[in-house]
Amino acid sequence: MNAAKTEATGFPVSLEFFPPKTEEGAAKLRTVRQQLYALRPEFCSVTYGAGGSTQEGTFTTVKEILSEGVSAASHFSCIGATRQSVREQLAVLKGMGVRRLVALRGDLPSGYGAGGEFQYASDLVAFIREETGRDFHIEVAAYPEVHPQARSPEADLKAYVAKVRAGADAAITQYFYNSDAYFRFVEDTYKLGADIPVVPGIMPISSSTQLMRFSDACGAEIPRWIRLRLQAFGDDTASIKAFGLDVVTDLCDQLRSAGVPALHFYTMNQSAATLEICRRLEL
Repeated sequence: MNAAKTEATGFPVSLEFFPPKTEEGAAKLRTVRQQLYALRPEFCSVTYGAGGSTQEGTFTTVKEILSEGVSAASHFSCIGATRQSVREQLAVLKGMGVRRLVALRGDLPSGYGAGGEFQYASDLVAFIREETGRDFHIEVAAYPEVHPQARSPEADLKAYVAKVRAGADAAITQYFYNSDAYFRFVEDTYKLGADIPVVPGIMPISSSTQLMRFSDACGAEIPRWIRLRLQAFGDDTASIKAFGLDVVTDLCDQLRSAGVPALHFYTMNQSAATLEICRRLEL
């Protein structure tokens, strides 16, 4: 992969943002992005709401990032989509100058039927390849600790391999705090012939309640020792943030030492924790 790598170490990082819902949020995110561009990210990705609820916000944020001279990847969800709607969205993104997509099945909004012409992310990846050839670099999601809706770990690996065979270029993982889960996932998928780069997704820890809520929703495991330490800090925000920085920096250090291709930070539209972790890693 061509990486606009960081000057200090030559190690690539990428960043994820979500589309702000208010003008105040949009202004704040512009400031956050300018701070984080000091990391010279390979690209910035922008998430997508269930059933396309934030498509407009996603595309607006992607457009702003491109105008700031940084490569932008749009999350692209196929839940409830038709071939025609996907075709039209791909044309819009291509016209904007987007060259990278994060292709996902997406989550169903509550009260929403299965709908749409795509059942799996692998169907979407195959369709994008059929329609646009190699116009887009396609990232897909990977779940080192198993997708929360998977019937079994084997079924989950099978679904991932199907996405790779459909034409994915690289994968970004769900966040995790147990590096063994990541290494096992990469080993298992490589044995199955799915040998694309698998980039670890990194979630800085700045709030224990937020982290618990996210992790319960997405199936990411918080190791017991981390959970207990966070609970012991109670409302002591400073201690939670200091502990979180130590834990996540150590995780990134392990991953980098083991030769991962890059690190992808889930910024939550904040800059402080990601910048401090990268400073400690000398990025």
